[in-house]
Amino acid sequence: MRIALGRAAPLFGAWLVGVAAMTTVAACGVAANTAPATVPAASAGPSARVGGATGATFGAIRTALSAVAVQIGESTRPFRPPESGRLRSAPRAVYQVVLPDQPDAGFIVVYEFADAAAATDAGNEEAGYLATGPARVAAPVGTRYVLRALGPTLVVFQWLPAASADPAAGNVAAALATIGIGFSVPN
Repeated sequence: MRIALGRAAPLFGAWLVGVAAMTTVAACGVAANTAPATVPAASAGPSARVGGATGATFGAIRTALSAVAVQIGESTRPFRPPESGRLRSAPRAVYQVVLPDQPDAGFIVVYEFADAAAATDAGNEEAGYLATGPARVAAPVGTRYVLRALGPTLVVFQWLPAASADPAAGNVAAALATIGIGFSVPN
């Protein structure tokens, strides 16, 4: 009997190691994906899906900002402001105004819709959304918004007056407030 148990012990040990290995594999998932996870890249510049209306709106923005004497161009950094549902699914272009005191600010996002009525509806929805808790958590306390519809596009600019002594951001906001029709965003 002693000999029989002695010979069975290595088999039992091998069986135990096999069960432990199968348990580990099962815990990880038999069909576990070994490919690295991918995260969709945030838009840094104009989306390929925007059309000519976004280009026309960018021209209106440049004209409005010419009195402020700031540089504007396509953004090289990813940026997304707090967005309502309609804005999240709309084609968009991201531009950035150069603000020397705030290199991580000055983003102007232009969303393009099918027509002016859709842009107006999206503007009303966004104005309401910006007053909600989820939108307020997504931006620093004291953030101000310029929300303007111009034809089938919606322009969003957010700025934080307390972030810089440089008045350029406030001047950009004032210049943008002259284009299209505006929406009141509750503070």
